[in-house]
Amino acid sequence: MRKMALSIAAAALTGVTVTAPASATAVTIRVERAHAEMVREWIDPFTCPTNQVLTGRSHNGDETAPTTYYCSFILINGEQAQVHLGDWTSRQKESRADYSAPDHHAVAGRWHEGDENGYTRYRTATISWQGRQVLLANGDISGSYRESSHTWHANENTVMTGRRHVGDENGATYYRFATVTVAG
Repeated sequence: MRKMALSIAAAALTGVTVTAPASATAVTIRVERAHAEMVREWIDPFTCPTNQVLTGRSHNGDETAPTTYYCSFILINGEQAQVHLGDWTSRQKESRADYSAPDHHAVAGRWHEGDENGYTRYRTATISWQGRQVLLANGDISGSYRESSHTWHANENTVMTGRRHVGDENGATYYRFATVTVAG
């Protein structure tokens, strides 16, 4: 009887396929600095080179002093992610600029015109890898930096997602940044 029950159970299972749930495959993410460029702060628009986003900025002096921008590749499992540039944002008065990129967008460019009474615009980008959207999570804001004398670099595996500035060249600048991740 027991043998017959096992045979019936085995026959019932014949042709049944059991599929294990798909598990998230672990990926290795590395944000690697690849480019630094000094530009005239008060007049030159800047966009990172192909497939790079902003991960740092340095400025010393007033608006006539140059600014250095630092750009990085995003490497996922050793493969370069693709950066898809968006349009320039509308202008904000620099002396009270407060910009945050849309969700899951990194900053890839900045354009400032004039002094603290001039205007600043940003250029954002989305990022993809193997046809999947690269996500930016755990957004945060840096501590205060004096605009006329500072260098800021994003933390490990993070990219710039915004900036806030109050006042003139002696005013405070803050940077927004987020961690690079990949969904499922």
